[in-house]
Amino acid sequence: MKITELKGLNNEELQEKLLAEKAKLTRMKLDHAISPLENPSQIKALRKDIARIKTEMRLRELNVQ
Repeated sequence: MKITELKGLNNEELQEKLLAEKAKLTRMKLDHAISPLENPSQIKALRKDIARIKTEMRLRELNVQ
């Protein structure tokens, strides 16, 4: 996911995307604990995507005020 994709979303869509990504991360962590994933670096990439979403949300919050 790229920053340009996130800038095209509105605040509600960003919030929904964040919740979906967090749920996906939790599911991936549990799956990895039970049986190792083929590509465990997916967890790292997903954490970075969540951080990008949170960063965009925070930037919008600061620009509004």
